Amino acid sequence: MIRICLPPEEAERLDYAFRHETDPKVKDRLLIVRLAHRGRPHQGIAADLAITPRTVQRWLNAYLDKGLAGLGRRKAKGRPPNIPDSLADEVRRWVIQGPAQQGLDRANWTHAELADHLKKAKGICTSRPAVGRFCRKIGIRLYRPTYRYLRGDPAKQEQARQDIDALKKKRPPVRSSC
Repeated sequence: MIRICLPPEEAERLDYAFRHETDPKVKDRLLIVRLAHRGRPHQGIAADLAITPRTVQRWLNAYLDKGLAGLGRRKAKGRPPNIPDSLADEVRRWVIQGPAQQGLDRANWTHAELADHLKKAKGICTSRPAVGRFCRKIGIRLYRPTYRYLRGDPAKQEQARQDIDALKKKRPPVRSSC
C-alpha cells in the first residue's frame, strides 16, 4: 500500500490545483492524492470514486514519480505519418511549379492528385486527408485558380458599359394587367 505524507506547502499546492481544475478526470486524480494524504485506505478511495484499487495505486505512483505533472492528461502519440518530413522541400517545389512541370495535364494540384503523384513518383501510398495535413504542416496551401480580367482593354470595357446602358434605356415599360 502506498502511503503519502506531504509537506504543508505541497498539500496547499494540491488543494489549490484541485479547486481550480476544470477537467473532471484530472480532478478525480487530484482527489485520489488528497484522500491518500489524509490517510484514507485505497479500497475506500476506490469505492468512493467507483474505480479499482489498482487505478488508485497507478495515480499515486504517477504523482510520486512526476508530481502534479504526472496527473495531467497525456495525448496519445498515434501512428507516424506516411509522408516523411524529408520530402517537404520537394513537395513544396511540386506545388509551386505546378502539375504541368511534373508532366501532368492539370492546371493546379488537389490533395488527391498530389497523393496520387506521391505514389507514382516516390512509391508512398497515402490518403487525400494525410496529404492535406502534411501540406498544412509545411505551410503549403493549394489553391483554385481565380479568373479576373485585370489586363483587359479599357476602351473595350468602356464600350461594353455604354452598350449595356443603351440596352437598359430601350426597355419598354412593364405593364400589369391588374
